[in-house]
Amino acid sequence: MASKVSCLYILTVVCWASALWYLSITRPTSSYTGHRQISSISIARKNVSFGNIRTRPINPHSFEFLINEPNKCEKSIPFLVILISTTHKEFDARQAIRETWGDENNFKGIKITTLFLLGKNADPVLNQMVEQESQIFHDIIVEDFIDSYHNLTLKTLMGMRWIATFCSKAKYVMKTDSDIFVNMDNLIYKLLKPNTKPRRRYFTGYVINGGPIRDVRSKWYMPRDLYPDSNYPPFCSGTGYIFSADVAELIYKTSLHTRLLHLEDVYVGLCLRKLGIHPFQNSGFNHWKMAYSLCRYRRVITVHQITPEEMHRIWNDMSSKKHLRC
Repeated sequence: MASKVSCLYILTVVCWASALWYLSITRPTSSYTGHRQISSISIARKNVSFGNIRTRPINPHSFEFLINEPNKCEKSIPFLVILISTTHKEFDARQAIRETWGDENNFKGIKITTLFLLGKNADPVLNQMVEQESQIFHDIIVEDFIDSYHNLTLKTLMGMRWIATFCSKAKYVMKTDSDIFVNMDNLIYKLLKPNTKPRRRYFTGYVINGGPIRDVRSKWYMPRDLYPDSNYPPFCSGTGYIFSADVAELIYKTSLHTRLLHLEDVYVGLCLRKLGIHPFQNSGFNHWKMAYSLCRYRRVITVHQITPEEMHRIWNDMSSKKHLRC
């Protein structure tokens, strides 16, 4: 009898041991496959909170439009939208652009839309003056971030957001500054060519390959803790670049999950790298001051550091001498 009990006990122990061994190889705590199962279960449970944190924008761009022109593209789709970064006191520069190369009626049969980009000024009088200007010309966009040099990136992203929201069917977009002269004939007919099929994922300008400047005295100083790498991705000088309108939404959405940098053109380059879009070099984009010469200006697309007075003079001379050959 004792031997039967012993045998039964041994049999029970063996059965339990076998059962525990079986459970140990199928439970997710005892093998590599099991660990993967546990990880996926844990992640699935944590996704309720962790996933939301991961996908939440780090740059939500949660600014409101103070002045907007949401119906600018409703009647007809622009071939080109020109986004011009400006400041409140630069009325003369804006007016010079309106009366010269930025005139929306310069090219019959080619729809061009010109918009000036601004933030909010600390001076309420200047804000009021810009609002009155907007009521006259209807070509100003303002968001409620503070207008400053360090917020130039926000200004460009505002333009990208506006294109994506209100004018996504436009063919091309130009971003430039209020002290730039643009040779529109070269831009429209030689570069963009209205009679050809519009490009997609296209970006061009004066491409710069460089690295961060660590000298705190420099206008383009970049702290190491903000950008630790020794090289920037290729980027186009912010003085003027062209891109297909589909890129506006891509850059804007990418920016929501890309750490903000105050150097606007560098930051756009970072977004382009994430998108796998390579900017094309175009020697027609000149980002420095260039002495006026009719023949010289006929060969370029942009020239930097042009005063309102120079803008009128250059435009008038080039317009009146189109019949002359160089």
